[in-house]
Amino acid sequence: MAELPEQFLDRMKEQLGEEYEAFLASYEQESYAGLRVNTGKCTVEEFQKLVPFALHPIPWTEKGFYIEKTEQATKHPCYYAGLYYIQEPSAMLPASRLPVEPGERVLDLCAAPGGKATELASRLEGQGLLVANDVSASRAKALLKNLTMWGCTNFCVTAETPEKLLARFGCFFDKILVDAPCSGEGMFRKDRGLIASWMERGPKEYAVIQKQILDCALAMLRPGGMLLYSTCTFAKEEDEDVIADALARHPELELVQAKGAEGLSSGYPPCEKALRVWPHRAKGEGHFLALLHKKGERPVKRAEKVRKSVNGKVPKAVEEFLPMLPERLWKGRTLRQIDEQCLLLPAGVDLPDGLRYLRTGLLLGTCKKERFEPSQALAMALAADQYPNVLDLSTEDPRVQRYLKGETIEYAETEPLKKGWVLVCVAHQPLGWAKCAGGTLKNKYYPGWRMQ
Repeated sequence: MAELPEQFLDRMKEQLGEEYEAFLASYEQESYAGLRVNTGKCTVEEFQKLVPFALHPIPWTEKGFYIEKTEQATKHPCYYAGLYYIQEPSAMLPASRLPVEPGERVLDLCAAPGGKATELASRLEGQGLLVANDVSASRAKALLKNLTMWGCTNFCVTAETPEKLLARFGCFFDKILVDAPCSGEGMFRKDRGLIASWMERGPKEYAVIQKQILDCALAMLRPGGMLLYSTCTFAKEEDEDVIADALARHPELELVQAKGAEGLSSGYPPCEKALRVWPHRAKGEGHFLALLHKKGERPVKRAEKVRKSVNGKVPKAVEEFLPMLPERLWKGRTLRQIDEQCLLLPAGVDLPDGLRYLRTGLLLGTCKKERFEPSQALAMALAADQYPNVLDLSTEDPRVQRYLKGETIEYAETEPLKKGWVLVCVAHQPLGWAKCAGGTLKNKYYPGWRMQ
């Protein structure tokens, strides 16, 4: 394997011993593709009936399936309806091993592009709060899109450093996921382009950054809370050594045994309770994760953060629209208008000022001159039976493709629609909005998402 760095190969030979040849042989094999089902929109069984792909279960998550790379998975209407997320199989492991419960406050600290954040959102079931952060504003935009497509309502997206989040939130979160930036060794097979960056910035440089990030994250974790640290590298310097260092400096921490599965391996001493994915033992790329518990009692009353700005009078057009929506979306939530945008903030949580927010809560829509226009985000948060004016199309209906391309579509007399806003669905799942007038539907599908 001449293209792999000699320094990397020498270390892996020492690290793996008699397994080294099998490890090396795995680089001659193709990497694996996978998808994860959005169980907030449909069950796994329902999903399997909807799509034509050959699906093979991933052993470490009941929501994940291997798919052939030749499948046009990002072209299927169910993809646009947010029913699944394309994700490398081993990358599905970290979020599945953080024991998130509905109603908790959860932080995904290095969240872009959103594969792990969308799973955390599913586990919250619309209750509590998910803060999804990425230090890069451009990457955070992709994160926002994926959470929106997933139908998330109880989240905010920030683009800040860990230090800035700590300064504003303090000790605030019940559960935290730190999928730390790393040297990327575990993805060499999938993306050989990562080798060049490894040559420039190896494990030693990343380990310093990882310890700093982990320290900030631990300071934001409440007593009794849990943090999952993960990387996609093989280097013990970035994995077990980082965890061992944290345990030595933070006596309130303990390493918890993460749930195993077929193909998964234990970490190296002293972190045997951690998990590893090796490409020669499992159908996936390289991954490491460790689950940490912060000892102590959970506070009976949580300290609330205060955001001083309070929404004024709710626009009349919004008041008239809200009753058409299910109560789960708006009951108990705060409606805030910022310029023309109307936002529904998660119930029971006030967010701190002074952070770069890309989104706070569910974008209900925009209000212009007493005229309300529902958002794409709202459409994705609904279901076909949760809005009174719906056009529900089959996956084979040619109007689906035309709608996703932004074209005007028509409806039949057997599809009685009322004048006004129509929720366009495929297989009972929302795609977006249209405006009904004169026998045609003016397409309101978000331009930036259109099918090419």
